Amino acid sequence: MTRSRTLAAGLRRTLPLGAAFSAGALLSAGIASANQPNMQNALSQLYGAQASLQAAAPNKGGHRDAALRLVADAITQVQLGIAYAAGR
Repeated sequence: MTRSRTLAAGLRRTLPLGAAFSAGALLSAGIASANQPNMQNALSQLYGAQASLQAAAPNKGGHRDAALRLVADAITQVQLGIAYAAGR
């Protein structure tokens, strides 16, 4: 299996999980995002990336952990951006 096919298969498995996390996080935070489709899509993709990184073997010399922290930071920033836009 080629690398791109392996990545695509992994994304197909994790994106629905990320989308579910994203929907739950937004609903629990009470953030209106109906007019934020690009930010919502970004958030869904970030949750998918987070799930893929968590499923990866932790033998990456600390780079997987660093990526997990960066993705968590990115999720926070996107959520803050959505909330800021909703308050305007």
